[in-house]
Amino acid sequence: MSDTPSPRVLHLLMAGVEELEAIAPIDLLRRAGATVVVAAVGPDRIVTGRNAIALTADTRLADLSTDERWDLVVLPGGPGVKHLRADPAVRDLVRRQAESGRLLAAICAAPTVLLDCGVLAGRRYTAHFSVATELPQIATDSAVVRDGNIVTSRGAGTAIEFGLALVEATYGRETAEKVAEAVCWSHSLPR
Repeated sequence: MSDTPSPRVLHLLMAGVEELEAIAPIDLLRRAGATVVVAAVGPDRIVTGRNAIALTADTRLADLSTDERWDLVVLPGGPGVKHLRADPAVRDLVRRQAESGRLLAAICAAPTVLLDCGVLAGRRYTAHFSVATELPQIATDSAVVRDGNIVTSRGAGTAIEFGLALVEATYGRETAEKVAEAVCWSHSLPR
């Protein structure tokens, strides 16, 4: 067993979250060995997703110290992204994470939060087609795009590929391949 502490990941949840986009990365990162803290944005630890699935967070974002250091922060998408965009604590978290150079990930409509925080300028990224008017530079040729410390993905149908890309960004390709094999992922990992 390694003496190296496992990477610390903060994964946000909010009412109206796209459930697949939340669960796939959490599951895959935990399989790889990451310590994933799931934090609800809002007053309750239990949030209801866009498809009426109730998800229970480990904590609330409001209960975490702003001094905590995260190796990766993940923003899921869905119609609930409006809650992420409206929350000053989320915007502060995103800005701090981006400025630190540590990993920051967003899927579906969540790259709009990155836009709001000014961290997409000069970056290659992707997102869901529903936000193309706000993000006209969406890369439509890739399910997942990594540009430095920013990882973005298109939507629910790319959630597993997104999660595996986060495993690779955190642990390396070999670990991502092992996790992919363990879940019977039959597609190749993103390049």
